[in-house]
Formats: sequence, C-alpha cells, structure tokens
Amino acid sequence: MTQLSVIIVNYRTPALTLQALSSLAGELDPARHRAVVVDNDSRDGSAEAIEAVIATRGFRAWARVVRARENGGFSAGNNVGMRAEPAAFHLLMNSDAYVRPGAIAELLAAAEAHPRAGILSPRLEGPDGTPQVSCFRDRSPASELIEAAETGVVTGLLRRWDVPLPISDVPFEPEWTSFACVMLRRELIESIGAMDDGYFMYFEDIDYCRRARAAGWSVLHWPHARVVHLRGGSSPVKARMAARERPPLYYYEARARYFAKFYGRSGLVATNLLWAVGRTVSGLRERFGRKPAHVCEGTGRDIWRRCFDPLVPSREATS
Repeated sequence: MTQLSVIIVNYRTPALTLQALSSLAGELDPARHRAVVVDNDSRDGSAEAIEAVIATRGFRAWARVVRARENGGFSAGNNVGMRAEPAAFHLLMNSDAYVRPGAIAELLAAAEAHPRAGILSPRLEGPDGTPQVSCFRDRSPASELIEAAETGVVTGLLRRWDVPLPISDVPFEPEWTSFACVMLRRELIESIGAMDDGYFMYFEDIDYCRRARAAGWSVLHWPHARVVHLRGGSSPVKARMAARERPPLYYYEARARYFAKFYGRSGLVATNLLWAVGRTVSGLRERFGRKPAHVCEGTGRDIWRRCFDPLVPSREATS
C-alpha cells in the first residue's frame, strides 16, 4: 500500500493549488507517495491547467488530478481524494498552503513514534515564518458566550472554555486542530469513518477531532513540521468575517450541525441564547464606549438558521 497520499482540494484556485503541489516536489518519494488534486467541479479550466503543469514539470510519477462530480465542499472533496488513493496516511492540505522542506518527513516520523495519534498537525505559519494559532479547545455553549461578549472579565471567568490555545514550540495534544494541513492515519478512518460531508465548509475539523478522541485516538500537534498557510486564499469567508461582513450562510449551517451533533438540539438553542447574552454585554460596551461592533453583520439572526432542522446537509448553493 502507498505510505502517504497528499490530498489538495481545488475550487477555482489553480495558481494556489499549483504552488501547493510544487512545494511537494522533492518532498515525496514517487515509489511510496502520491499526491491527488481533487477538482471540486470548478468548471473554469482549473483541472486542465493543473494537469498541463503536472505533465510539463514531470510530476506525473507522483501526482494526478481527480474530478469530483459536484462541489460538495471541503469534507466531500477530501473524501473523494482519500478514496481515490488509499494509503497508510493521508495528508490533507489546503490549496492556500505549502510545505516547508522536511515537513512531511517530520510528520511521518512523528506518526510512527506515536501510534495512538490518529490526527497530526504541523505548525502553520505565514510566509515570513510568523506562527499562526492552529490548536484549540472544543467549541462549546460557553465559548459562544465568550466570543460574543469579547470582554476581558467574561473571558477571564470562563477561561477554561476559551477556544484558542497558545502557540507551542513543543509537541502537545490539543482537543482539535486546524485542517488547513493535517495528517490522518488509515486505521483512524477505518475505525470512525470518513469526514462528515454534511458540512459544506467549516466545523468539519473540530467534528472529526471530537469523533477521533471519542474513539480513543489522540490529536497530536507537531510544531517541528512547518507549513505555510496563506489564510483565506482557498475561501473568502475569513476575510469577510474579519471585515465584519456577513459570511455565507453555509457557515451558520455548519455551526448549527456541529452544536446539534455534540450538544443536542436543545443544546443548540441554549448555545444561541448564551451567544445573545454575550452580545448584550458587548453591545452595551460598544454603545457606551463608542466602539464599532465586533460581530459580523446579521449574526444575531443567522445563528438561528437551521436551528430546528440542523442536520440537513449544507451546500454552497445555500450561501
């Protein structure tokens, strides 16, 4: 069996995808490793452009393009890639990421040394080497209160539920990690199944990490492996949220699916009510401190989307 397959999902980002793919040259052993670019039904010539570069640069020994029949989102695209190229380990990599030299070898060595680590993540960093927060505590109803309040007193009182974890220079086991670049073990996938493609995009990473931990596997962050993440290149959602603009509705559909799966439908309602309490706190602070709103446009309304049918799969067409 192939030792490693690298899966890169492309949706109308051919230049970024080719940068990610090119970073693998010299890092993969064609005798044991493969790379699969899954084109998520881009219909913009992406697949053909990527195939042409694979041919002209001599990547055919280890790379190929697989065309998905529809744009089913992040989980669905990665599931297509993993089915297309079975391997002992799968490295899922965003099109807006690229590996530093030695990163893949580091992750494989860590996986061999830690057989109960079903999910392994590298350090994510900017092109200048600045590390990015990529490890977290589970999102919970209390964490939604913290996020909505965005007030030091509330965060301090509820710190044990605050989601972001500090950047670490040593390996450790977070509750979940970013799937911008992540390695999955075949035995993990066999034991808990594929990623949930009911999420179009977002929340699928925390979902999969929770399922892995519930089955007795660990999540291991390995900062000695370094991967550049260009943040937002694969999707405009984070940029829109940073600008406090309304994100696509599939973000809130994914949020509803996650909270309903792990806290029940009543837990989703409680989560939204706690968010409203937190937003009342931040709203008062903004009003009397004359500060701009820190939440995205329409969030107070959009979090209730799919509240009463949260497990209906989300799709891009609903955005």
